[in-house]
Amino acid sequence: MSTTPAVWLALLAAALFGASTPFVKLLIGDGSALALAGLLYLGSGLGLAAARLLRDRGWQASGLSGADWRWFGGAIGFGGVLGPLLLVVGLGRTGAGTASLLLNLEAVLTAVLAWLVFREHAGRRIVAGMGFIVAGGIALSWQNGEAGRGDWIGPAAIMGACLCWAIDNNLTRKVSASDAVFIASAKGLVAGAVNLGLALVLGQALPAWPLAGMTMSVGLLGYGLSLVFFVRALRELGTSRTGAYFSTAPFVGAAVSIALLGESTPPPFWIAAVLMGVGVWLHLTETHEHEHAHDALEHTHAHIHDEHHQHSHDPGWDGREPHTHPHHHMPLKHSHDHFPDIHHRHGH
Repeated sequence: MSTTPAVWLALLAAALFGASTPFVKLLIGDGSALALAGLLYLGSGLGLAAARLLRDRGWQASGLSGADWRWFGGAIGFGGVLGPLLLVVGLGRTGAGTASLLLNLEAVLTAVLAWLVFREHAGRRIVAGMGFIVAGGIALSWQNGEAGRGDWIGPAAIMGACLCWAIDNNLTRKVSASDAVFIASAKGLVAGAVNLGLALVLGQALPAWPLAGMTMSVGLLGYGLSLVFFVRALRELGTSRTGAYFSTAPFVGAAVSIALLGESTPPPFWIAAVLMGVGVWLHLTETHEHEHAHDALEHTHAHIHDEHHQHSHDPGWDGREPHTHPHHHMPLKHSHDHFPDIHHRHGH
């Protein structure tokens, strides 16, 4: 299967998120991790909301239907509320090395839910690629390998957070045809409010305004713009493939730390580089072609007039592509190379 722009969007999302980690380490110092997380998310939400207002020259409807709002509400609830809450509980009872290893579960759980619950197709090459990428993440985390401290509640809470984010990823895929900037800004605003609210309830101090402003700027790029690219990749690639590419984020973070902070390059870094490289290569060289049927469908998303979008326009259409409007797909049966995107969510 030829590489699509969506693959590079997924990798760019991972790069932005991974590259933000070293800067977050520099910003946090001895401050509150919870308050920092709130400012990162809030910077993402406010920045993207402002960008959307400028882009659309005012407030525009989100384009989500009634059913979409249920999926999106679930995604925000799991990813923006429960996930951060469980992570805070878990980090307070778990050592850093153990926590890093456990956080690799997000990619695994995302893929398992996509395959078993949401019936997204994945061939052996995709499963093997996911295995290599996750193994690379484990190798990268292993250099922190300390024994966990505390009791079973901490690791269980972190695993619960990973499950919440896995559910979030799969539910977000259900609304990924909608405006990615709106989706990312809404998630950022909710997650920012929840994390800051938790910080204040726990009596944690907020940083001074200059530091808060820098933190929010990092959040806009590393959390906000990254999520916009992630949602757009979900639209074209499906959940498990996008999640696998995004799992390369820790490697990017480690590479940036080495370049900017002068950190060492222990053997696990190079082992992770090889394992993740093999995993990404397996995904990039995937082929999946068979005869499949498209049912009649009506939805709204940005598109060009390709073989899946053969419809007429009103006389006033200016001919620009891509463009966004409600459109109807007629039933169609054909065969071509494809990903499990918003037009190819069929059984096998």
